[in-house]
Amino acid sequence: MTTHETYQGQPSHSRLYRDPRHGWIFGVCAGIATYFGVQRWVVRLITVIALFAFTLPTVLAYLGLAMFVPRAPETLYETPPEEEKFWKDVRVDPGRKFSELRHRFRELEQRLRSLEGYITSDGYRVQREINDLERGG
Repeated sequence: MTTHETYQGQPSHSRLYRDPRHGWIFGVCAGIATYFGVQRWVVRLITVIALFAFTLPTVLAYLGLAMFVPRAPETLYETPPEEEKFWKDVRVDPGRKFSELRHRFRELEQRLRSLEGYITSDGYRVQREINDLERGG
């Protein structure tokens, strides 16, 4: 098991990865942009400005990240658009995403309660008996 996998062998969605598929050199800027949920050009612009202002530290930091940050696994997201957006939202604003999930689960619980109420009602039982009679007769 590598250091960027969970105990089940699946890649971690909350970890920083390099993204060479969307990157220019090693994918460091693209990986940072994905991790923080910003546009890639913003991170690249900051990197270029830092390169002019602090040349040696920027080059060393970039090369260090290129060497030590793992490449993004091909199977990081099962359904790329939806799952990638979900995990980006979790990384960028976990409190808001938690509230959205809590709201969604409350709605599902309400729907389940109403379904259980209908299935256990006398009306459902009568309707089921009528349907059985129609099929059999």
